[in-house]
Amino acid sequence: MRIVICLFTLLSMSIYASSAEPIDFDRFNLVDLSHSFDGDTIYWPTSPSGFELERLSFGIVDGGYFYAANSFSTPEHGGTHIDAPIHFSEQGWSLDEIPVDRFLGSAIVIDVSDKIRKDQDYRLTVSDIEQFEKVYGRIKAGAMVLMRTDHSRYWPDAAKYLGSDKHGDASDLHFPGYGGAAAKLLVEVRRVNAIGIDTASIDYGPSKDFIVHQIVGKHNVLGFENLTHLDKVSPVGATLIALPMKIGGGSGGPLRVIALVPR
Repeated sequence: MRIVICLFTLLSMSIYASSAEPIDFDRFNLVDLSHSFDGDTIYWPTSPSGFELERLSFGIVDGGYFYAANSFSTPEHGGTHIDAPIHFSEQGWSLDEIPVDRFLGSAIVIDVSDKIRKDQDYRLTVSDIEQFEKVYGRIKAGAMVLMRTDHSRYWPDAAKYLGSDKHGDASDLHFPGYGGAAAKLLVEVRRVNAIGIDTASIDYGPSKDFIVHQIVGKHNVLGFENLTHLDKVSPVGATLIALPMKIGGGSGGPLRVIALVPR
């Protein structure tokens, strides 16, 4: 009994000590990795609609004060957003079921932007991961891996960003993504909590089976798509905070992603 009480006391003291020390944000550069949602937001070509904002009020009301309010609507998968595991796994978590601790973690940025210039349909390889780890060390469990392609420079030009701007037709898309073998290594061996990318999909444009989505969904790993400003995040050392709307039963939704990069 004394051992149990002592352990409880030590644990309580540890929690109190850590909570009593606020984060010194002056030690970090805060980088917004999200695109704004507006009329230019890019959606998957087969989405039935885009982002819509309807003004309900904007001006001086009867009470004599200014008041603004809007309503908005959006498909789940467009703009900077999260893929919940249920998106490609019947047994996966829906958006509201994802444990909140999965929305933050150590950021790993694998830069393959130089390879994208030669191949717009490039897929991250196992070799890319191994080369990264030779320089920065083994990717730890629970990390959030972000594939930097610099493809976000084309936003919001859908023709350049997706490879095609034909609404309703996703048969001829061209942009980089993760390769299946690389995804399996990250998810099943390194056991990361999330993978993300600055393109429209974690699978590359021409994909027909969306194997990367299948892999991450099966293992309740999160997917972040349509990120931006990955060039401002260091390969290692940053912390990622990725908070989506808490949509009951959702397969995905709008995402605000912030990177805390040590100065």
